[in-house]
Amino acid sequence: MSNLTVLPILLPLVAGIIVAFIHKKTTLTRNLSKVFAVVNFLIVGWVFLHVKNQGTLVLEMGSWEAPFGIVLVGDLLAMTLVLTTNIIAVACVFFAPQSLTEKEESFYFYTFFFMLISGVSGAFLTGDLFNLFVFFEVLLMASYGLIVLGNGKAQLRESIKYVLINLFSSMLFVTTIAFLYSVVGTVNMAQAAQRVQEVEQQGVLTTIAILFFFVFATKAAVFPLYYWLPRPYISPNPVVSALFGALLTKVGVYSILRTFTLIFNHEVGLTHSLFIYLAALTMIFGVIGAISTNNIKLIVAYNIIPAVGFMLMGIGIFTEVSISGTIYYLVHDMIIKGVLFLLVGATAYVAGTSDLRKMSGLIHHYPVLGWLFFLASLVLAGIPPFSGFIGKLQLIRGGLGEEEIMIVLVALLSSLLILFSMIRIFIRGYWGDKIEIPVPEREKKGKKMALPAAALLTLSVLLGVGAEWFFPTIQSISQYIMDPEIYIDSVLKE
Repeated sequence: MSNLTVLPILLPLVAGIIVAFIHKKTTLTRNLSKVFAVVNFLIVGWVFLHVKNQGTLVLEMGSWEAPFGIVLVGDLLAMTLVLTTNIIAVACVFFAPQSLTEKEESFYFYTFFFMLISGVSGAFLTGDLFNLFVFFEVLLMASYGLIVLGNGKAQLRESIKYVLINLFSSMLFVTTIAFLYSVVGTVNMAQAAQRVQEVEQQGVLTTIAILFFFVFATKAAVFPLYYWLPRPYISPNPVVSALFGALLTKVGVYSILRTFTLIFNHEVGLTHSLFIYLAALTMIFGVIGAISTNNIKLIVAYNIIPAVGFMLMGIGIFTEVSISGTIYYLVHDMIIKGVLFLLVGATAYVAGTSDLRKMSGLIHHYPVLGWLFFLASLVLAGIPPFSGFIGKLQLIRGGLGEEEIMIVLVALLSSLLILFSMIRIFIRGYWGDKIEIPVPEREKKGKKMALPAAALLTLSVLLGVGAEWFFPTIQSISQYIMDPEIYIDSVLKE
C-alpha cells in the first residue's frame, strides 16, 4: 500500500504530459483536464482516508531503505494539504475556460497547471530536504510558465521580478542544505532530526536553521521578505492568481512548520521567539498594504501576508493548541484565498476594471457574485462561526496560554483591519447606485465564473460550521507533530 504515496505526484505529472501533446485541440484538452483533475482528486481522497484510518505511508523509492534512498512520507499532515491542493485544482480547472482566451489555453496552460499541482504535492510528501528543493524547483518552473502566460509590459516586469527572487532563494536553499549535510551527514528529515540532538555545535546548527528560515520565509512572504509578492500575484490571469495565492506561499509555511517542529527544535527560545515578533510585523504590514490600495486584486493579494503571520504565530508559540490553530488556519486559508482570487477576478472582468473608485452598484447586475464576495469576506476575517474563526480561536488560546499578550492583541487588531479592507470592496464596488448596463457577454461569463468559487466557498463555510467533524483530525495532527519521535520511527522503522 505504500506505493499509494506516489500517486498524488505521478498522476498530475502524467496528465500534464498527455495534454501537452494535444494542446492545440483546445476543447479536447479542456475537457480531458477536467476529467484528470476530478480523478486525481478522488484518488487523493481515497489515499487520505487510508492514511487517516491506517496510519502513515512511507514509500522507499527503488527499494533503497531510508535514510539512503529517496523517501516519500504520506502522513496525515501531508495528505491533508495534498487533498486541499487538489480541491483547489478542481475549482480552478473548471474556472479556467471562463477566464482564459483559447489562445492562452492552447499555450500549454493545462500542462503547466498539472506540473504545478505535482510539484506542490511532492513538496508536501517528500521525506528529505534535497527533494524538497527539487519539488520547489518543479513547482517554480511550472509557475514561471503560468506567470508569463499572456502579454503586457506590467506582466513581463513582474514576471522578471518573481523569477529573480525565486532564483536567489533557490540558490541559498541548496547551499544551506549543503551546510546541514556537512554537520549531520544526511538530508533525510527523520535522520537529520535524530542527529541534530547529538551535534555539539549548537551555534552552527542555529545559524543553519536561520538560513533555512530565511529561504522558507522568502517563499512564504514573511516580513520583511514579503515585498515581492503582491504585484506578481495579480499580474497574470485570475485563475493563475488563484493558484498562486492559494498554494505557493503555503508551501513555504508548511516547510517552516515541518522543519522547525521536527529538525530545528533545539533552540526554541531563540528561533520561535523570533517567529512571534516576525509574525506580528507580518500581520501589521500586510493589513497596511491591504487598506492602502484601491486595486481590488491588490487588496486580496496583500491579505495573503497577514494570514502568513497568523500561521507563523502558531509555530512560534509552539504548543499543541497553537499548532492545531496553525494547521486549521492553513487549510482554511488555502481554500478561502482560492475563492477570493477567483471572485475578484470575476469582479474585475464584469466591471471592466480592478480600480475600486470606478465601480458601483455591481450587486444590482450580479447579486450572486456580490453576496458570495460578502460571505467570503466574513470567512476571511474570522467572523464566527466560519473556518477563519476556528483557526484564530486556537491561535489566541495558545497565545493566552503562554502569556503572549502582544501577539494576541496584534492578531485581533489585524482581523478587524482585514474585515475593513474586504468590506470596502463590497460597499464601494457592489453596493450603491447602478452606473452602467453590463455587457451581455461579460454578464453571461461572470455568472459562470461564480460557480467554481461558490463550490469552494461552500466547503470553506462547512469547514467552520462543521468544525466538530474536522477538528479532531487537526488535533490528532498537532499531537503527532509535537512528538517528532513518531515521524522518525515511522520513516527509519526503529
